[in-house]
Amino acid sequence: MKSIFKSAILVIAVFTGLSFYAQNNRDLQNYRQPDQRGVNVFEAPKDSVSTFNGVHVRIGGASTLQYQALDHENSGAVALSGIGSNFNLATANLDLDVVLYDGVRMHLRTYLSSRHHPEPYVKGGYFQIDKLDFISEGFLGDFMKYATIKVGHMENNYGDAHFRRTDNAQALYNPFVGNLIMDAFTTEVGAELYYQRSGFIGMVGIANGKLNQSIVEGANGKTGGASFLAKLGYDKQLTSDFRFRLTGSLYNTGYVPSSYLYSADRTGSRYYHVLEPASATSDNFRSGRYNPNLRNNITAIMINPFLKYKGLEFFGTIETAKGNATGAPERKVKQFASELVYRFGKSENFFLGGRYNVVDGEEASGDDIKIKRTQIGAGWFMTKNILMKAEYVNQTYDGFAVGNVLEDGKFNGLMLEAVISF
Repeated sequence: MKSIFKSAILVIAVFTGLSFYAQNNRDLQNYRQPDQRGVNVFEAPKDSVSTFNGVHVRIGGASTLQYQALDHENSGAVALSGIGSNFNLATANLDLDVVLYDGVRMHLRTYLSSRHHPEPYVKGGYFQIDKLDFISEGFLGDFMKYATIKVGHMENNYGDAHFRRTDNAQALYNPFVGNLIMDAFTTEVGAELYYQRSGFIGMVGIANGKLNQSIVEGANGKTGGASFLAKLGYDKQLTSDFRFRLTGSLYNTGYVPSSYLYSADRTGSRYYHVLEPASATSDNFRSGRYNPNLRNNITAIMINPFLKYKGLEFFGTIETAKGNATGAPERKVKQFASELVYRFGKSENFFLGGRYNVVDGEEASGDDIKIKRTQIGAGWFMTKNILMKAEYVNQTYDGFAVGNVLEDGKFNGLMLEAVISF
């Protein structure tokens, strides 16, 4: 922890001198705010009107801490590690957002501390281009009035659930403590083109299909493959009280050495050590999640409806994915989730909510499995930058093979989480 603290202080000290003059105005254009104002924001808003007064550096970050009081059990064929009630490791992010030119911005996120890596490491970053005036003033202005280009080693825009998920310490957008059971999240090198007009949203993207970048050739003489992304949707505030959003997303790979679509999050699950065997010599930092391990030739489709009437909101996930390891039969897996959240108070600074999440699929062994989770939560925005959350979670496992640690598995209990984001 001492090394993490020293690293954080060093980085902040280096950049504070560059950004001190700009901190009186921390709001950026075409940008999702990292505080309460960013709740229920999906793609960064598009505003063609912008100003540029020189390079502007915004330093931000997040920090979270959980208290965990969970119990777990299984069939008894495999002894489980003992878990009790206590605090988890505090996690922290460092964000740098830099306006480089009129309509050109850079984002970089560093995980200062996470469950998987107690030492700092870079998640990824990207350039966001909302104007092409750096080529010549007004270049393709009619098109760029509605278009955005993102390029980088970045979080790819598959589905809408990743906009509400916890990203290590950035847990302020998530009304619950845990992410979905099958957590679709990956960072690949690529580019995405967005077009947003009159409520309609379109996106196409291409990436290199790799989490860990390398130029070394595999046994087949290839260094990797490619993944294709697309999204189409509609998002409109139809009345002052009612907002409607519906999107459909596609993620497709040709040949890739191994897809990380459901295992790319290196920060770890919020449910520490649940259903881990007593004989384990290392921590499964994804405990409580499920990776179908489809590996190659993946086609994943996610549909997300979002409706908000006054303080009541519904967010849904309907997802299907298919793929196979090289030479193995194709397998399919489905995921369904529904969230109902009621926000109230003068600035919707309180909320109550529930989520029901089911994963149904086929293991490589041929076993048909089903995982169910119920989450009931509540939250309080003490300020727009500080959130307190409480959650009761109950998760069950059915269909896993005899002798598997997850056979007749179950965990449940209480989670408390404090979030700071700025």
